[in-house]
Amino acid sequence: MEAARAEIAAMANAIIDAGQTFDGPVTQVKLVLEGEEAEARARELAPGAEIIQIGCGDTWLRDTGPILSWQAGRLHARSFGFNGWGGKYLYPGDADLSDRLAVRLGADCTQFDFILEGGSVDWDGAGCLLTTDECLLNPNRNGNWTRETAEAALKAALGATEIIWISKGLVNDHTDGHIDNLARFVGPRHVVCQSPNGVDDPHAERLDAIIETLTAFRTQTGEALTVTTLPSPGFVRDAEGDVMPASHMNFIVTNQAVVVPGYNDEVLKAVEVLTPLFPGRTIVSKPSPIVLSEGGSFHCISQQIPTGPEETKP
Repeated sequence: MEAARAEIAAMANAIIDAGQTFDGPVTQVKLVLEGEEAEARARELAPGAEIIQIGCGDTWLRDTGPILSWQAGRLHARSFGFNGWGGKYLYPGDADLSDRLAVRLGADCTQFDFILEGGSVDWDGAGCLLTTDECLLNPNRNGNWTRETAEAALKAALGATEIIWISKGLVNDHTDGHIDNLARFVGPRHVVCQSPNGVDDPHAERLDAIIETLTAFRTQTGEALTVTTLPSPGFVRDAEGDVMPASHMNFIVTNQAVVVPGYNDEVLKAVEVLTPLFPGRTIVSKPSPIVLSEGGSFHCISQQIPTGPEETKP
């Protein structure tokens, strides 16, 4: 637990520190936690963060928290059902955290009657959305959803106009293939994904298939995606020697920085590729092997609050 806290605090501090050298609104960090001991450690390790004390279970706020936006000048939360990634892990406080956190943030809230984890979708801000068959069409989420029913639900809830389907996620990913470990938008119609790293990369076949799918995709008007690749971390093992779903795609984007999870020296190559894609932002890597050992990384444990139309701070 202490090692995981140190990794999370390093991520939070990297976000806060990056904001000190830039003009304009500094990205604020709010740490969601439960219990006096957790709060004491958070204040010690990340003194620049705001604390939100609220009943919560697991650490993967991307999936248990709301998806936030602004509507009619008000912060708005989209709240979806959560069932512990298909019944695998469900802790007290997780299922209704999205609704309760929306109230704490003073957001209006729209509730949707289907299961959706935030890490299972990614969008480009211009109507294009990425997701996976393995997760969204898994019977352990929404029964017998087809692509057609899933697309109708996503378009209605998130305003998507184009949906790109990736088949499978990384090996041993207990989320059943979350997209935030596979491919991420860095701009309208511009997506980043990973290429296999070394002959022993356990994800090689799946990574090659992702590149092929993204390269072949065309919008309704015949437009192709811009596809940028960077090396995966390669073979990353857990304490028992098993394959872990390590991914450089689990980065987070703030006003001043992009924080990339690192598991070995391969992260330096990922930072090199990402740097020209985010002009004006500092691209920094922070280690994340301990957080990964429980199933995810920086993007999985975070959820962004967008800047409001009249706000001076995000």
